[in-house]
Amino acid sequence: MQKWLLLVLSAIIVFTLAACNSTSSESNSDSGAGKDEKITLRMAWWGSDPRHDYTLEIIELYEKQHPNVKIQPEYASWDDYWKKMAPQATANKLPDIIQMDLSYITQYANNNQLADLKPFFGKEINTEDLSQDFLDGGKIGDKYYGLNGGVNALSYQYDPALLKKIGVDKIPDNWTWDDYIEMAKKAAKEGLYFENGPGTAPDVSFNYYLRTNGKRLYSEEGTALGYDDDKLFVDFFKMYSDLVKEKAIQPPDASAQVKGLEDDPVVKQQSIGLIQWSNQFVGIQEASNRPLEMTNLPGPNADKGLFLKPSLFWSVAESSKHKAEAAKFIDFLTNDIEANKLMLGDRGVPGSPKVQEALLPLLTPSQKQVFNYVAWAGEHSSPYNGPDPTEAGEVINLLKNFADQMAYGVMKPEDAAKQFRQQAESILAQ
Repeated sequence: MQKWLLLVLSAIIVFTLAACNSTSSESNSDSGAGKDEKITLRMAWWGSDPRHDYTLEIIELYEKQHPNVKIQPEYASWDDYWKKMAPQATANKLPDIIQMDLSYITQYANNNQLADLKPFFGKEINTEDLSQDFLDGGKIGDKYYGLNGGVNALSYQYDPALLKKIGVDKIPDNWTWDDYIEMAKKAAKEGLYFENGPGTAPDVSFNYYLRTNGKRLYSEEGTALGYDDDKLFVDFFKMYSDLVKEKAIQPPDASAQVKGLEDDPVVKQQSIGLIQWSNQFVGIQEASNRPLEMTNLPGPNADKGLFLKPSLFWSVAESSKHKAEAAKFIDFLTNDIEANKLMLGDRGVPGSPKVQEALLPLLTPSQKQVFNYVAWAGEHSSPYNGPDPTEAGEVINLLKNFADQMAYGVMKPEDAAKQFRQQAESILAQ
């Protein structure tokens, strides 16, 4: 009898231990934590002091609603941020929630350092109000390595008073590159630049031009250039270098002297406008301290060239032990109205129309211009091509070097086109 009782007790103990081990294993899985389990998440982002301040407020708001979750903030300036990320990535100790940039997302994804967010869509991350284009911003291959923090669109931002000074009342939505050239020459006659010039970021404006012609800067695989006809390169950069010679757009040496918004030719009323992303409009408007306007870039086929670009991404580290909980906080950043009232579109125009509508009464006039322009661009644009290849930074530096040489007349666009293709495709094929 005693032997029988001993066997029963032994069986109960073994069963109990097995159940405990099973429960412990489940609590550490990626399926999310129970309401009472204490969870600590690390969150990293770059930005200015105002961004740091409101993000800390958002974290505090989330922690009040989720008392079992503690979020440890890690923030820095742009340069310092990536210096900190690199060794953490090497040690496989990235923060759970990462503010990720277009320039780096492919590299981190290819190194298996970011988690695929697709399993959390429609569950921990509510995607009901988010368009497919918005979701596809962080898609690489068949996986989603980041969720847009907001969207931007390229725009021409200008001083309407200076525009009238050259005899133009308003820039129409259907303006063309011929109109651009004509206005630029009129500006030069008045001692003004029409634009700061694509030389500061030639990849941005050239890629837009390629898209209007049904091409793109990089191939879909990212292993070669995305256009075959070098005449597209020649035509675009000949226009650029000719206008630099005519003092119609700012030369590269002058652009290099611009260290901050206070130095910008638009702020100093030396240039009528500039081409840049929509979320940069608020800064140039505030620095100028006078009314500015924004419109789309020249055509023809401007709707093919224009696209909604992710301003940044929210990513989850593949090494995170609490991926589902991290995804829930990304949902909070994306869809929670109170959180977005603190953010006010600083990280790009929110993807949810409900959030956009809730923010409109709180926006400054310049912020409203940005929201309205992005809404317009969403109806007059084509799908985004996806993140740049890992080697994009090297290709961009190469293109800028050639753009500068063409602007100074050191190299002809025809020669630059051939050399750029040869060197860029060698880089991309690595």
